[in-house]
Parts: sequence; structure tokens; C-alpha cells
Amino acid sequence: MLKKITLLFFFIISIIGKAQTTAKFADSIRKVYHIPELNYAVVSSDKIIEIQALGTKKIDSTLKAALSDKFRLGSNTKTVTSYIAALLIKKNKIKWDTKFFDLFPELKSQSNPDYYNYTLKDFITFRANFPGWSYGNETPTQNDIKGSEQHQRYEFIAWILQQKQGKEKKVVYWSNPSYVAAGLMLEKAAGKDYKTLVTDLGKSLAINFDFGQPNFKDENQPWGHNGQLIPEKPADNYKLNWLLPAGNVNVNLPDYVKFIQLQLKGLRGKSKIFTAEEFNEMHFGLPQFSYGWFWEVNKDNKLTYSSHDGNPGTFLSQVYICKEKDVAFIFFLNVQSEEAENAIEILFQALNKKYI
Repeated sequence: MLKKITLLFFFIISIIGKAQTTAKFADSIRKVYHIPELNYAVVSSDKIIEIQALGTKKIDSTLKAALSDKFRLGSNTKTVTSYIAALLIKKNKIKWDTKFFDLFPELKSQSNPDYYNYTLKDFITFRANFPGWSYGNETPTQNDIKGSEQHQRYEFIAWILQQKQGKEKKVVYWSNPSYVAAGLMLEKAAGKDYKTLVTDLGKSLAINFDFGQPNFKDENQPWGHNGQLIPEKPADNYKLNWLLPAGNVNVNLPDYVKFIQLQLKGLRGKSKIFTAEEFNEMHFGLPQFSYGWFWEVNKDNKLTYSSHDGNPGTFLSQVYICKEKDVAFIFFLNVQSEEAENAIEILFQALNKKYI
């Protein structure tokens, strides 16, 4: 597979030129790597350089890809949650050093004391040694967690807080429950449920955020596919609700472009809400993972990139932001597979070489 990627990457050099040619190359990669639909964009803080929708919304269908198609963001939802947290802090609704049990003291006595001092910052920056948990976990079950959607997330975190910590000490503890706990804190501080917080943010940015599988409300929206290219039937998955602030927002590419351009503007000091220093703290303030963003210095061009990816089982999303060059690359796919991940890497390398 690595040899195949290398050969295709060098093939890029001979064909990539105008945006139209880039789109043809992207579509050829889509076909080679068995991706039903691929949407991608290259943007700066003030313009869309390239944007394309390629393929079909469902394998073996005539539902042609469109830029209005919505994709599950998976863990890229965390970039939205972290931004909402920063907004609420700016409004003095909550602080980064607010402890979870300051807001939910009733859960303290039944919880593992190792979790007592964790703060909103710990959860948002993955510094809390919380158990990992995702869609494949078998416990707790649907029978264990009751009530409204919001109360189910409360019960889920109450269960997580009773579990043991991992023994291995790390800089970053990747954990979906960390963002679920953060989401509960934001709901309590704002007096609004998480869906309302996201919807309100969307209204302020002219972005139509939604939740869950895109085909649940409209079967003409993209269908997710697993690694065997089996389409995921429309369903309202209870586990997606439990992980709502960690991975269950969906959005179309042009709208998500607006959110990423907001990041680019902020990093350049053009935000009306946060300073450039505050945006840089969000993206790069802590090693490896800051406030919703992974980051690293590219070993080849020595430029700094912040990034995040989402892999919720049947979709993939990936965003790379290069603040020095004022450019970002965004990829949405309606399949999750090793082939699809390789395809994103090839396209990113091609577009990165062209625009940076």
C-alpha cells in the first residue's frame, strides 16, 4: 500500500495544475480508493480557492454528490465544542479552571476520587485521564441509561466517573467522555442544552449545523459506509447522543468552510471576538493538543499546522490549517476505511504541494 501511495504521489507532479485538473485527479483517487463521495476544499481566510463535490451519496446509486450534502464530522465536532467553550468563557458564564464537581456536586460522593479536581480546561485539552469510550463499547447498555437525551449524557458521565483511571501516564489522553463531560459543564453554565448551543452558534455564523446521520432526516443526503462499503441504514443511534459534544454534529462543506475561515481570520488577528493571541492559544497553546486542535511542525517545510480528524465509523473528515500561509485544507468522505484514509493523505500532499 505504501508503494502505491508513493507512486501516486509522484504521479501528482506531472498532472496537477489548474483547479479543474486537480478535481480530475481527486476523482481518480476517489475511484481507485473506493470512496462513494468525496468533498474537499482549499480556503484562505477571505476566499474559497477550490471546492468540489465528487461521486455519489450512496454506493451503486444515482444520487449525485452535491456541495449541499451533509457529512458527520465525527471528532471534528470537538473543534465546535471547544469554540463554544471559549465563547462562554468570554461571556463570563464559566472559567477554564471551573471544576466539574463545582457544577455537579451531587455526583461527587459516588465518583472515583481520582477525578475530583478535573476542570473544563482538562477536558477540552485532553489532560484528564478519563477512560476511552466509543461506539463499539458494549457497556453501559441502553437499558442502563434512561431519560431525555440531555439526561442520558448526564447518566453516561455519572457511569464514567465511577470507572478506574488508566495506569499509563500520558501528555494527552484521547477520550470522547472528556468532551461529553465538557459538554455537560457548558450546558449547565449556559442554561441551554448542547444542541441549542450549537444551533445558536450556527445562526451567528450563517451555518446550518445538524446532528446524527444525515440520511436519518433525508435519505437523499449522504449515506455512511463502513470498510466493506456497506451503507449505514438511517437510524437514531442512542450512542451518538451519548457522545454528542464529542462527535455527532453534521454539516455541509461550504458551511464548515465558514467555521474554518473563522479560525484563519482569528489566527491573523481579524476576529471581532478573540485576539490573535487567544486564537493562537486555542490552536497551539499546549503540547500536541491544545483547545480542540492537534498541532505539529511539518518536518518537510517547517511550517506549523493545526488539525483535527473525525472517524465515526462510516464517515471521515479531516482539516489541516497552516497559519503561516493563511490556507486550510478540508476533506469530507462518506466512508471509513484504511483506503479512504490513504486517499486523504495523497490529496492533502498534492494540494499542500500546490498551494504552500
